[in-house]
Amino acid sequence: MARTIRASVVQSCSERFSLPDTLDKLERLTRLARDRDGSQLCVFPEAFIGGYPKYSTFGASIGTRSDAGRDEYARYHAGAIELSLGSPPLVRIEAISRETGVFLVIGVIEREGGTLYCSVVFVDPKQGYVGKHRKLMPTAAERVVWGQGDGSTIPVVDARFASGKDGEAQAEVGTKLSATICWENYMPLLRTHYYSLGTELYCAPTVDARPEWQSTMQHISLEGGCFVLAACQYAEAKDFPPEHFTLTDASAFAPKPEAVIINGGSVIISPLGKVLAGPLRDAEGILTAELDLDDVPRKKFDLDVVGHYARNDVFKLTVNKGTPQV
Repeated sequence: MARTIRASVVQSCSERFSLPDTLDKLERLTRLARDRDGSQLCVFPEAFIGGYPKYSTFGASIGTRSDAGRDEYARYHAGAIELSLGSPPLVRIEAISRETGVFLVIGVIEREGGTLYCSVVFVDPKQGYVGKHRKLMPTAAERVVWGQGDGSTIPVVDARFASGKDGEAQAEVGTKLSATICWENYMPLLRTHYYSLGTELYCAPTVDARPEWQSTMQHISLEGGCFVLAACQYAEAKDFPPEHFTLTDASAFAPKPEAVIINGGSVIISPLGKVLAGPLRDAEGILTAELDLDDVPRKKFDLDVVGHYARNDVFKLTVNKGTPQV
């Protein structure tokens, strides 16, 4: 019996950094993926909820911060979500997953106290919120507004899906998911950690729209013997709040609502390095592919970097999974 599931990557962005409007968009796109494509799993881009403030400086330079930048951070902080039990945005996300029957992997800006984190949430249609990953190392100026994750939020999550082609009896298959955000994908020890825990669906929410990103995603699929589901944002100037362009280095985009700020590049790649869908550029959209989970052992037959192709007598990976004590 076939061990197949249908999975989608969503190429879109937050709705003018408005939490209610973005949650509505999340529901609309999830329903579209399910109804049009039969999707059982949807991966959304980095910072889909909360927004990716491209070109923002938050009024910060070495040794000084501006009042306008502090106000901008306060607005950004207010639009982030808490991931505590009963958090209204999280309850809404769980309801979307439950009502559609779609497992959701979503890039969010998470708020805990005064600190923001670039995170990913895993939401199961039956179990609800089952885990999160916080970006371990924000890139460059992202460190001005995002804290660092730690070893307590680098899980590989178990998931179960109905499997079988049309006309066949439906069986349930288990698989494992992970999430690695944007340039974390260049951290070889993090990748090795996820491989060692058996990830099969390697989700890569990002805002990296460079053509070179495709080589990275294809390399990871071959290295890890896993499916890579890379969801990149597509954003135009009109998708940002108007004040964004008065406070950033992107003022030239303000009069041009259709100016492209983030150009996409979402893609789905098999463990054998074959591109199954995409890359999608120059538009919002949803890519969907049928994933044959038996492609994982087919690839591991000749390369298992944490098994028969490892040299544990020479190299050793140590992971601190604890939460640092304050």
